[in-house]
Amino acid sequence: MVMNEPRDNLRDPLMRCRYEMKYTISQSKAAAIARFIEPYINLDRYSKLQPNGFYPIVSLYLDSDNLRLCMESLRGVLKRFKLRIRSYTDDPDYPRFFEVKRRSNTVIMKSRARVKIQDVPALLSGQYIPPVQNYQDDIDTLKQFQLYMKSIGAKPMVLVRYVRKAYEGNMENRVRVTFDRQLAYKVSSSPDVLFNGNGWHYSPVTLQNVVLEIKFTGVYPVWLTQMARYFDLRQQSVSKYATSMKNACAMKFVAPKLPIEVF
Repeated sequence: MVMNEPRDNLRDPLMRCRYEMKYTISQSKAAAIARFIEPYINLDRYSKLQPNGFYPIVSLYLDSDNLRLCMESLRGVLKRFKLRIRSYTDDPDYPRFFEVKRRSNTVIMKSRARVKIQDVPALLSGQYIPPVQNYQDDIDTLKQFQLYMKSIGAKPMVLVRYVRKAYEGNMENRVRVTFDRQLAYKVSSSPDVLFNGNGWHYSPVTLQNVVLEIKFTGVYPVWLTQMARYFDLRQQSVSKYATSMKNACAMKFVAPKLPIEVF
């Protein structure tokens, strides 16, 4: 499937800075929560295109040789960032998205730029190639990505994939609720960002469960408070990248090993 526009339009200032809450829940609870939220928000346009509502996401995460970004995530460092290249299809005519995701305490800031698939290796080598859209925001994001990458010597480490069903509201608060299933990872130093292929390993924690994410830009809506209370939701630190890398290290797929205290 080829999608015409990236989700979470980051030229919209409301989507640049937001709050995120994450939970790991059972399949049955996920189904019940989906029924609960349907009167308040609708499936996003990409989920509406799919027969079962789920669309694919695959991301290539970059990190330093000593896995600095992974360790900061596992240790809960309040100010940190992630570098990833994301795609929603294996179609070579569809662009990839260079993303910088930063956390400052409880606030999440995300920016990204579209690039042509054939430009990914050159950009990762440090060359500058203008992004597809060539908006100033996209240019700034790409330069920021390369600056962060150079500052820690980041390079491709692991591919992470899953399927997502997403709901979102069209009010100013821009509530977005997503259900992610079938989380899998594959250690990779290649610039290729592909969902299919061999060598994938499923994450034991999420194989039978669902990662629920709640995102909003303003005040936490009352109905979300009621939902959290009714379903006894307990907020967790859930990093798909850090979880995947931790599993890969435990299986001795990568080096160096993570410190023993993170296990």
